[in-house]
Amino acid sequence: MTRKRTTARATRPRLRLLALFTALTAAAATACTSTGGDRPHIVVTTNILGDVTREIVGDEADVTVLMKPNADPHSFGLSAAQAAELEQADLVVYNGLGLEENVLRHVDAARESGVATFAAGEAADPLTFGTHDDGGPEEEAGQPDPHFWTDPDRVRKAAGLIADQVVEHVDGVDDGAVRDNAARYDGELADLTTWMEKSFDTIPEDDRALVTNHHVFGYLAERFGFRVIGAVIPSGTTLASPSSSDLRSLTEAMDDAGVRTVFADSSQPTRLAEVLRTELGDRVSVVKLYSESLTERGEGADTYLLMMRANTTAMTDGLTGD
Repeated sequence: MTRKRTTARATRPRLRLLALFTALTAAAATACTSTGGDRPHIVVTTNILGDVTREIVGDEADVTVLMKPNADPHSFGLSAAQAAELEQADLVVYNGLGLEENVLRHVDAARESGVATFAAGEAADPLTFGTHDDGGPEEEAGQPDPHFWTDPDRVRKAAGLIADQVVEHVDGVDDGAVRDNAARYDGELADLTTWMEKSFDTIPEDDRALVTNHHVFGYLAERFGFRVIGAVIPSGTTLASPSSSDLRSLTEAMDDAGVRTVFADSSQPTRLAEVLRTELGDRVSVVKLYSESLTERGEGADTYLLMMRANTTAMTDGLTGD
């Protein structure tokens, strides 16, 4: 009797563990089924395109954005896990045109493994960098400019094409929902363009002159009638650095054009101001813009629409003295 009772006591914990394991396994299986363990998965390289893609996809697929807020698209890299994630995606959306310099080889590898990829910049009627005489980067003149997002009309085109790619290549999404999301977002982008036009109309035509930290606003300049005087970093990438002769040429061009405002990416305005004040004294004002990355949530430019509105306001105020 005693022996049976002892055996029963020893057996009960094992039975409880077995029951618990069975319950947990069943719960996990149910969770995978109910939350969509096989949900479609889209990977996007830059956070600006990531925001646009999420607006279009909505709840129809998981969207992973590789570039962190406030990062530099020219220099950010991937972990081994992120690189592997690219090759497991249903669709990869990237900018192209040489923007994501440390990531493009991973995108190529994903494409070679059979993943559908879409280069939004290449599909958005890209411009080429102008010549040095036009204020453009001399070494890159004639090369495609990857910064198409500064023109909201080109983003409208890219957004529509992203919707097409999702419908064509991503199984398991509701095509109608994707199209509805794309149509709604297209309207918001159209409203953005109209608002930007009205804002920039308050700047006298002679004052629509841009000097930036590097060549990033060529598309905006073409769309809204600005002149690009030059850039502190005479390149389409932040990976370059200015020489003393570059700075001298820029300050001469600024003097000739009567320009005293320079627009710099929010990540490096202090350093830029110090460089310019060495050349121009206190005659220069440096205005922060969000040129190549969205911010963390709540920092003023955590969506594409907020970024463009913030930049438009800063540029308008900086060039009208408001």
